[in-house]
Amino acid sequence: MAIIDILLPKMGESVAEATIIKLLVDAGSSVEADEAVVEIATDKVDSEVPAPEDGVLVEWLIAEGDVIQVGEPIARYEIGGSDSNHMKTAAPQSASTPAPPQSNSTNAPSPEVVEAVSAPLASLENQKLSKSGSSGRFYSPLVRSIAEEEGVSMAELESIPGSGSEGRVTKKDILGFISTGRKTVSAPKVVTHDVATSSNDRHPAFKSVSGGYEIVEMDRMRKLIAKHMLDSVSTSPHVTSFVEADVTSLVLWRNKNKNAFLDKFGEKLTFTPLIAEAIIKAIGDFPGVNASVDGDNVVIHKGIHLGMAAALPSGNLIVPVIKDANSYNLQGLARKVNDLALRARQGKLEADDISGGTYTMSNVGTFGNVMGTPIINQPQVGILALGAIRKKPAVIETPEGDVIAIRHMMFLSHSYDHRVVDGKLGGSFVKRVAEYLEAFSLERPLEG
Repeated sequence: MAIIDILLPKMGESVAEATIIKLLVDAGSSVEADEAVVEIATDKVDSEVPAPEDGVLVEWLIAEGDVIQVGEPIARYEIGGSDSNHMKTAAPQSASTPAPPQSNSTNAPSPEVVEAVSAPLASLENQKLSKSGSSGRFYSPLVRSIAEEEGVSMAELESIPGSGSEGRVTKKDILGFISTGRKTVSAPKVVTHDVATSSNDRHPAFKSVSGGYEIVEMDRMRKLIAKHMLDSVSTSPHVTSFVEADVTSLVLWRNKNKNAFLDKFGEKLTFTPLIAEAIIKAIGDFPGVNASVDGDNVVIHKGIHLGMAAALPSGNLIVPVIKDANSYNLQGLARKVNDLALRARQGKLEADDISGGTYTMSNVGTFGNVMGTPIINQPQVGILALGAIRKKPAVIETPEGDVIAIRHMMFLSHSYDHRVVDGKLGGSFVKRVAEYLEAFSLERPLEG
């Protein structure tokens, strides 16, 4: 039988390494083709590495918690092997070693005891779970093992919302399901302190707090986000320029055409692709913001790969990327925005979906905020925050003179890396985005 190395696969353009989260099978175990053997995590997404063919995982070359580079071997694998070939045999007994004493027949258990012990074991043997249920969702050996030990049926497994790749149930999901009486997924670990707690027991960051408090441990993704934000602030001197745009024509056109757009193209028309269109045009006018820094060099990217920051149901942040965004018309942008947003909510984004961005937009208006000062998504040099669209009184210039009217207004906040983007470039860019939004034509055809 051929023995090969299983290598850590490539998981996206900018992903160079991954952390080993969980070894899903033991060394020496038989594995089926495409069965997940290890859970890994990058700074983008969590995923699993499958077995290449039916065979035996001979030896792990890594351990949980290791950080492994893409392309490095993680396990030795025998294609078509059998686990019986890797069973350890007992060492032969030395001639000088006395044989173990034979048990007295009077100490043998009675038939009733044997039956009482073996009956539940036989029952458990009959409760072995298959690797997939009626939904077709795959369950890893680790998840199935926990389910069998805890008496979780396949029907219950099928009902657990999965947070893993393609909606798979992870170890955290099933343990949360079990710990909450098989009703809901467990919440993050919370430690509660009341005012009676002695000052010596209190968390040092809360020495001056007069009341009780809670300590919630960050999950792995929040820790990565925290590090990413700190690295960005320490890397780039941030400057933010603000512009207020009159988007009345854009709002009226979208409200008038959104139903026809859905009927014709099968896609919901939100404000995001309309604003993305203006950002893409402005990047074409000012390519210096579509860049990254490499030592003493500024890399100006030819392709516009537009990231769109999105909040996950967990509250964590993720940035899916519209690759070659300048190649899409409005219908194409709407389709990409809707697809990425849906898969972000479902936890089905892949590493390639969130890598390779060259510029990012963040819609803080989703939360009712009128403006914000976003942090740059490294190694990019700029990010644009979109504020809430609100009706406000505004001065309108007409041939007959200035008038005050109710208009749909919106703040744009552009944060940029002042090492390479000066105020003229950063400010001119965001002003150009506003100009494209304000010039939106009410007579624009649906296909335009």
